[in-house]
Amino acid sequence: MHWTAAQPGCLDTERELILSEQTPGEIVFLSAADTDLASVASLWGNRFGNRLRIAHAFPLRQPVAADHYIEKVIRHAKLVITRLLGGRAYFAHFIQGLIDLKDEAVQCPQLLILSGAGPEEEELGVLSDFAPAIRQRMSDFFNHGGAENMIRAGECLELLLRNRLEELPEATSMPEFGIYKSTPPADRRAWLCFYRATYQTSDLAVVDAMCEALEKRRFQVRCFYSFSLRNPAAQSELLRLSQESPPDVVLTMQSFSICMNEENRLSFLEQLGCPVLQVPAALCSREAWLNNPAGLPPAEIAMNVSLPEIDGRVFSTVAGFKEEDQLIADVQFRAKRLKPDLCQIGFIAESALRWARLRELPNAEKKIAVILSNYPNRDGRIGNGVGLDTPASTVNFLRQLRAEGYAVEPLPQDGEELMHWLQSGFTNDREQSYGKPCRQEIKRTRFESFLHTLPRNRRDELEKNWALKSSDDIPVAGLPIGNVFVGIQPPRGFSLQPQAIYHSPTLPPPPEYLAFYFWIREIFGAHAVVHFGKHGNLEWLPGRSVALGETDYPRLCLGPLPHLYPFIVNNPGEGMQAKRRTAAVIVDHLTPPLTRAGLYEDLEKIERLLEEHAHCLSLYPTRAAELEREIEKSLATASWSQDLPDGAKSIEAVGNFLCEIKESQIRSGLHVLGEKPVGEKEIDFLLSLLRVPSGDRPGLLEVLPGGVVDLQKLAASERDALDRKARAWIADALRRGQATDESSDLQRLRVLLRAQLAPRLSQCDAELRNLVRGLSGKFLPPGPAGAPTRGRIEVLPTGRNFFAIDPRVIPTQTSWRCGKTMADLLLERHRQEHGEYPRKLALVVWGTSNMRTGGDD
Repeated sequence: MHWTAAQPGCLDTERELILSEQTPGEIVFLSAADTDLASVASLWGNRFGNRLRIAHAFPLRQPVAADHYIEKVIRHAKLVITRLLGGRAYFAHFIQGLIDLKDEAVQCPQLLILSGAGPEEEELGVLSDFAPAIRQRMSDFFNHGGAENMIRAGECLELLLRNRLEELPEATSMPEFGIYKSTPPADRRAWLCFYRATYQTSDLAVVDAMCEALEKRRFQVRCFYSFSLRNPAAQSELLRLSQESPPDVVLTMQSFSICMNEENRLSFLEQLGCPVLQVPAALCSREAWLNNPAGLPPAEIAMNVSLPEIDGRVFSTVAGFKEEDQLIADVQFRAKRLKPDLCQIGFIAESALRWARLRELPNAEKKIAVILSNYPNRDGRIGNGVGLDTPASTVNFLRQLRAEGYAVEPLPQDGEELMHWLQSGFTNDREQSYGKPCRQEIKRTRFESFLHTLPRNRRDELEKNWALKSSDDIPVAGLPIGNVFVGIQPPRGFSLQPQAIYHSPTLPPPPEYLAFYFWIREIFGAHAVVHFGKHGNLEWLPGRSVALGETDYPRLCLGPLPHLYPFIVNNPGEGMQAKRRTAAVIVDHLTPPLTRAGLYEDLEKIERLLEEHAHCLSLYPTRAAELEREIEKSLATASWSQDLPDGAKSIEAVGNFLCEIKESQIRSGLHVLGEKPVGEKEIDFLLSLLRVPSGDRPGLLEVLPGGVVDLQKLAASERDALDRKARAWIADALRRGQATDESSDLQRLRVLLRAQLAPRLSQCDAELRNLVRGLSGKFLPPGPAGAPTRGRIEVLPTGRNFFAIDPRVIPTQTSWRCGKTMADLLLERHRQEHGEYPRKLALVVWGTSNMRTGGDD
C-alpha cells in the first residue's frame, strides 16, 4: 500500500468560475471546440467585425457564469449559434437558461443550437428556432471543416439574418483521411497521425515541428490526418501503405482508444507491427503544465493516456501546448492555437529513433541493460520481484537472448549461480562489499561534467540533500555478461527508514543513483533497458505524475531509452507508474500458484482491513475506529504476530511489516518467467481460478458433492477434505473431457477449464517470447490486468502489455450486483437507525483494488 501526495482544492476542477467581460453583439457564436473558435475568429471576424462575439462554451457549464453571460451578452443579440459537445446534460443549466430567456423575454435572439456529435443532434435541435434542414446545413459546414466551409458558413449567417433562407450555400466535402506531407526517403520510416480538425484549421505548428525533428534523425516522415483512427477506411488505407513501405515507428497525436472489441484491439496495430508512441499536444498551457504536479488535468489523462493504453500505445510525453493568441479586439476573443515545445519534441523524436534502431541493429550488436531491484539494500534481497523468481527468470531471459543471436557469454547455469556472480563483486550492501572487486565505475570528473548538464534547480536540490563534493570515483553494482549488463538498482537513499524514502514524492535520489543510469546510457551504451519484476524505484522518483518534462527525475535518469518491464499481472495500479512515468512497455506475468495456507489468508485478511482503515481514516472516523479494534483482534489470533518487531503494534508499523513479508516470498513457490505451472502447481493455479464464483458461474467448492456456499462455517478438517476433493476433480478434468455422472454446474466448469482456463494458462510462454520481441522493436499486444484468482480470467494469457482499466467492463456484473446489495443494506441500516434515508452520500473508489478485481473492492 503506497501513499501519494494530495493537493487541497476544489473537487470540481473543470468548472472554474470565469465571468465574461464581453459587451453585447448582434451575433454570438459559442463552441466547446477550440478548433471551431479559432476558425470562426479568423474567417468571420473580417466579415462581421464588432457585430460578432465569440466565446468558449465550457466555462458556461458553471451556473453562475452561464446566468451572467445570458444576461449580459446573449439577451441583447439577434442570433446565437452554439455548437456543444456532450449534449444537453453536459450544459444543462446553460440550456435551461436559454429556454427561460425565450419564455420570458418579449424580444429574444434566434437560437441555432448545433451538436458536435450525431447522437445529440436531435436532442439539441428541438430547442432551435430553425428548421432541421437549416440546422443540418450549418452542421455540415463544421463537420466538413476547412477555410472554404467556414467562409460559406459566414455567408449563410448573413442570409439567415436577412431571412433569405432559399439562397443558403452548401458545404463542400472534405475526406476524413488524407496525407498532409511526406518527406524524402531516408534511413528509416516514421508515421505521424493527427486529427483532421488540426489540418482543417491549419493549426499545424506542432505537426511541422515534430516532422522536422524526426527528419533530422534520418526518418522519412509520412504525416496523416484523419477524423479518427477508428475509421475502418483509414485503417485499411494505412494497412495498404504499410505493405508498400512499412513504418519503423508510429507516432499518434489522437486521443481515446480506437478499439471497440477484442478483435479490433489486436488486428490493426498488431498488423502494423511496430511501436506506437502516444504523443498528444496538451490542451492546457505550458504554464499550467509547469505548475501542475499531476502533469495533466484528469480529463486529459483519461483522453490522452488511459484510453489509448487499451490499444497498446506507449505514452511518451506531450509535444506542445494550447496557448492563447493575441486578442482580436473587434470580436473580443483570444483564440487558442497549438504551440510546439521543442525540448519535448526533441525527446519524443529521440525516443522514436531508439525504438527504430532496435529494428535495425543485428541482435549480436545490441547492448541490453537488465536491472534487478534491491530493497532493502541487502545482498539477500537482490532481485526481489513480487511474485516472480527473478534470478531464475533472468537466466531464462539470458538463454533466450543467446538463442536469438545476442552476445551473451558466459551464461550462468541457474539463478543461484547468477546471484553468486553478482554477490562476488561490489553490491549495494556496503558491509558485505568490503574487499570485493568493483567491475565498473565512473570517473568523478566525468560524472561532475554530467551534473552540470542538469537543470539548475535539480543541481541545487542534489547539493542541498546529498554531498556532491567528493574526489572518489563512483562504483556501479552489476555484472557484464557479454553485451548484456545485469545491474543492481542503486539505493533510493541512505537512511534508517528506507521504507519512508522508497516512494518519497519529494526527496531527490542521491548522486550515485543518477550516476548508475548515466553509466548505462552513456558509458555502457545500452540500446534498451529491462527492469525485472515488480517493482523498482525509478518510476517513483520525484516529478510529474504523467507527461514528464526535462526536470523530472525518471526522465533525467532513463532518458529516451526503450524500456521493457516484466510485471505481475495483478497489480495494474503500480504498473501504471512505470508505463506513464518511464514509458515502460509492460510484459505481464502470472501470479504464483496459491495454495490454501493459513498464513497467507491471515496476511491477506489483515492487509484488506488496513486498506479499508486507510480509506476511512479521514472520511469515516467511526468506522476507522471499528477497524482498528478488528485489526487488534485479528493480530491477537495470528500465529505470525509474534514476529512483529518490538513496539511495532501501530497500524502503520503493521502495514510496513506486511509489505516486507509480501515482498520476501519463498522463491521455490514463485513464478518463473515463461514457464507454465506443471503438476501440483498447475492444479493449485486452476483451483485458485475456480474456487470463487464469477459472473453467472458458481465456485467449484460450492457445487462439488458435499460443497457449501459459506466456507467459513467449515471446520479445518472439513475444509481440507473439500480441498482434496476439488484438486482430484481438477486432475480428472485435465485427463478426460466429459463426465456424465456429475451435475450440470460441474459439467459447465469442466468445459470452462478445458476450453479456456487450461489453454490460456499454458500460453504463458509468451511472457519470454514477447519480452524478446520487444527488444526487436516489435509491437506487443495489449491485455487487461487484474487478479485471475478473483475471477478475472480475461487477464490470461499473460505476456501482454497490460492496461489499467477498460471502462466498458468495470464494474463486472458480479461486482455490480454485490455493490447494489451493499448499498441497499447501507441505506436500510441508516433508515432504521435515524428514521430516514441519508440525504448525502460520498463514495471512495480505491484505484488499484478495483482495477485488480473488476470493481469488486
